[in-house]
Amino acid sequence: MDIPFLQPPTTSIHNVRPSPPRGIYDIAFKPDGTQLIVASGNRVLVYDTSDGTLIQPLKGHRDTVYCVAYAKDGKRFASGSADKSIIIWTSKLEGILKYTHNDSIQCIAYNPVTPQLASCSSGDFGLWSPEQKSVSKHKVNSKISCCSWTNDGQYLAIALFSGIVSIRSKNGEEKVRIERPGGVPVWSICWNPSKDEHTDILAVADWGQRLSFYQLSGKQIGKDRALNFDPCCVSYFTKGEYIVMGGSDKQVSLYTKDGVHLGIIGEQQSWVWTCRVKPDSNYVVVGCQDGTIAFYQIIFSTVHGLYKDRYAYRDSMTDVIVQHLITEQKVRIRCRELVKKIAIYKNRLAIQLPEKILIYELFSEDNTDMHYRVKEKIAKKFECNLLVVCSQHLILCLEKRLQCLSFSGVKEREWLMESLIRYIKVIGGPTGREGLLVGLKNGQILKIFVDNPFAIVLLKQATSVRCLDMSMSRNKLAVVDEHNTCLVYDLNTKELLFQEPNANSVAWNTQCENMLCFAGGGFLNIKASNFPVHQQKLQGFVVGYNGSKIFCLHVYAMSAVEVPQSAPMYQYLEKKMYKEAYQIACLGVTENDWRDLAMEALEGMDFETAKKAFVRVRDLRYLELINNIEERKKHGENDKELFLADVHAYQAKFHEAAKLYKKTGNNGRALNMYTDLRMFDYAKDFLGSGDPKDTKMLITKQADWARNINEPKAAAEMYLSAGEHLKAIEIIGDHGWVDMLIDVARKLNKAEREPLSRCAYFLKKLQHPGYAVETYMKMGDLEAQVMLHVETRNWEEAFSLVAKHPEFKDLVYIPYAQWLAENDQFEEAQKAFHKAGQQDEAVKVLEQLTHNAVLESRFNDAAYYYWMLSMQCLDIAREKEKQLEMLKKFHHFQNLAELYHAYHSIQRYTEIVPMCYRCSTNNPLLNNQGNVCINCRQPFVFSASSYEVLPLVQFYLEEGITDEEAVALIDREVPRTELKKDSWQEKRIGDSETLQFDCTMAKIDADPFTAKLSFEQGSSEFVPVVVNREVLQTMSKRDVLIKRWPKPLRWHYYRSLLPDVSITMCPTCFQMFHSEDYELLVLQHNCCPYCRRPIDEPGS
Repeated sequence: MDIPFLQPPTTSIHNVRPSPPRGIYDIAFKPDGTQLIVASGNRVLVYDTSDGTLIQPLKGHRDTVYCVAYAKDGKRFASGSADKSIIIWTSKLEGILKYTHNDSIQCIAYNPVTPQLASCSSGDFGLWSPEQKSVSKHKVNSKISCCSWTNDGQYLAIALFSGIVSIRSKNGEEKVRIERPGGVPVWSICWNPSKDEHTDILAVADWGQRLSFYQLSGKQIGKDRALNFDPCCVSYFTKGEYIVMGGSDKQVSLYTKDGVHLGIIGEQQSWVWTCRVKPDSNYVVVGCQDGTIAFYQIIFSTVHGLYKDRYAYRDSMTDVIVQHLITEQKVRIRCRELVKKIAIYKNRLAIQLPEKILIYELFSEDNTDMHYRVKEKIAKKFECNLLVVCSQHLILCLEKRLQCLSFSGVKEREWLMESLIRYIKVIGGPTGREGLLVGLKNGQILKIFVDNPFAIVLLKQATSVRCLDMSMSRNKLAVVDEHNTCLVYDLNTKELLFQEPNANSVAWNTQCENMLCFAGGGFLNIKASNFPVHQQKLQGFVVGYNGSKIFCLHVYAMSAVEVPQSAPMYQYLEKKMYKEAYQIACLGVTENDWRDLAMEALEGMDFETAKKAFVRVRDLRYLELINNIEERKKHGENDKELFLADVHAYQAKFHEAAKLYKKTGNNGRALNMYTDLRMFDYAKDFLGSGDPKDTKMLITKQADWARNINEPKAAAEMYLSAGEHLKAIEIIGDHGWVDMLIDVARKLNKAEREPLSRCAYFLKKLQHPGYAVETYMKMGDLEAQVMLHVETRNWEEAFSLVAKHPEFKDLVYIPYAQWLAENDQFEEAQKAFHKAGQQDEAVKVLEQLTHNAVLESRFNDAAYYYWMLSMQCLDIAREKEKQLEMLKKFHHFQNLAELYHAYHSIQRYTEIVPMCYRCSTNNPLLNNQGNVCINCRQPFVFSASSYEVLPLVQFYLEEGITDEEAVALIDREVPRTELKKDSWQEKRIGDSETLQFDCTMAKIDADPFTAKLSFEQGSSEFVPVVVNREVLQTMSKRDVLIKRWPKPLRWHYYRSLLPDVSITMCPTCFQMFHSEDYELLVLQHNCCPYCRRPIDEPGS
């Protein structure tokens, strides 16, 4: 019979028929499943479910008992009869209460949450609970056939003969009314007890031979399902996953929770009036019209398929779930029919349904893709024991026969075996030419290719085959026989390599040729090569072995067990088979196992394996060692003992390493190792009385260590003893030990310039410049001495050195000037910049001084600074590159100096009445012509103190007269009397004598300069006074003032028109003063009032 479960007629109640036979109308289990309550005739029978014995018949009803129900708490049960009464019984089988209705009782149901009992008669229904004194009853307009409570006990569904289902609250009020089409009697209803469902679902079976499902709201779920018989009872499994149903077809059948027919549980001789599922079990009890009570056990077989890491299995009888065992991804394929067989291979999935076979394929070639689509559909009914799918074919196995079908359902090939086929497996191969491994009951093992009609016999053993698998290279075969023995053969020689007991299944590792696993007796056994078996506890069967994952099937669940391959790896390591151990480790071991493998391979000089293992654990230190050894080997070094010494040193086996270093003549390496590890005592022992260089190196390293552990004084002393002066000086200087520093500096040789320089640096830093100078003197470093004096502002010593060594002038004067400027001694700073040749800085300082003086209304100071600026510009103008620019600035700054000096007096309200001494014109105080006469345009010459107009007129030399010649002519002071002659001249012409008057001689009688002052009245242009040599000779040097400007400027000449007015000119700034004012100001300030030149300077 084609059903997915076994249905042995073995029952605990061997088809009991009460005597005399009476119809069985209802059955109820005690919630713990230990008792069965049966409604039979007018009695209530109580059976023991463990052995089917009748515990006690209960009498209390006078007519046929139609219904029984057990309370959820197991303390009470109730029975309802045609005698219109309800009896409440205790679990001790004692009647404690009886109440009645007006009509015969049709059905009863206990609330699953409370002790409330619903009892239904032909005309009404009642609600009773122990705390109530009376039963509340509610009338209905049709006969009630059955009732059922929701899981939460809030609603009661009542089915009526009129085809109506009424859903009531626990108080009896109608909430929802479902009217079935056709008005046929609804004979059985039941709420799904599953707690996983999001909504309450009601199964409704009527005598219109239909099964329907409704939500609590009254909305139908899906369509009606045809039954082809009149249903008398509907019952769910405890978790709601299946429905059992019986009726007029004299059978009890199994359905899915969605109403899909799965198969027949059992057949009877009369109608099946009731069926119930034993709580939390797969047992079903059936009550029939002829009084038969049958007990069935339903055993669900496992329908599944496996290929590598994809496992497909049946779920809920009609669905197929494909699970990726590595990623744990799952996909559900809903077939909506009974799934009979499943096969999976690569990207193919075949599902056999009752009337067809569906072939699916993956959407993509991605190994992690879990999306399947239908590729082909074979609409035929096939009978087979085993189903296998390949890339382009289906293989069906029926007892001794194998059939190869195309995906269109055409039979292409058939093989007939000598014995029953016990095992079949696809072992891979090219598309359309895959190979099959087949095991027979007679012990024969064959290999079949789907495109070849001839089977190849691999070997034959004496015992029947139970399970088979072939190694990844196809050279070895593992067989589990009927005696649970695992036998491993070499397929090339047909030799039995080894055998192991207690095996129910076997699988080769798909990534390692020499590893297999087998299960049995509650243990998982892993065997590598010919090494002993490693065991661990495991229940179930092994169906696959991929890397470190073993796929195990236990009952209905497939799981991937992560198995560390540590044991076989260590077995290989014991035999120093490092490469084989590495292959095992790649399947999956712990990090410590990888490290052990790496260390063992390293000590065994298998550097390639060690390197790969250390890469796995990311140990850069050992990788660096291996790379170093490999580089040395490339350069011809092959001393394995030296390599092993390096390995021991890295492994902290220092004494072993030192012995090997000494043995190979590498004492230096041993010494370096000990000193790097601060094992100085061991180093001294190892060194003994060796080379002094080694001793010095050892002391230096010990000093390094002392420094690192914060013992600086000891470190410094050790450095000094080792001759590492610089390191010692750094430590001494950093800790400020001045006495020790001075002592070191004095003991050092003057040729050791770098250590002496560091000594001087730290002495200077520690505020001991005197000792620093002493050190620089020892070195003979004059520049450093100068710089030190400058840094410590010891200017006297600095100037003293500069006097002896002028080449350091810039190193002193520039910082000195900056220091003066920082200390607000700007004038001195300006002079210092000037001395240092830093003209730009000097000018910058003066400009700042001038700006500050103007802002502070110190106009006299501003005039002085502008005068200094002008003189510096004049000094710079001697360079031809900047001559024009500087001369322009000179005149500008001279003008500004005069303006601010004048304003110094003006802002003190000095009254100035300008009068022109050339033309004797009085000028107004405000003159839009500027500082010139409004009549003759002659520029005024002002006193630099009172700013009165001085009786001076500027004159210019005739072209061709140099400044030196002009001064010489003035200095001669030829009196005018020598020039005076008689204007009348006597001449004899022939016999006559004549007198002639010489006009030019007459003109000389007057002052020649005064004559030059004449000008054209009212002229708008200035006419300067230009004198020749004769006029110059007539001038008195006491009346002439000369501004002797340095080149490239020309000298300026002035003549006093009032010799009695005494005028003094400063020889430095060439400013003019009334002599009395000048002398008074000089007495007050001891310097020129304009340029502030001290009077004791030369030329005063």
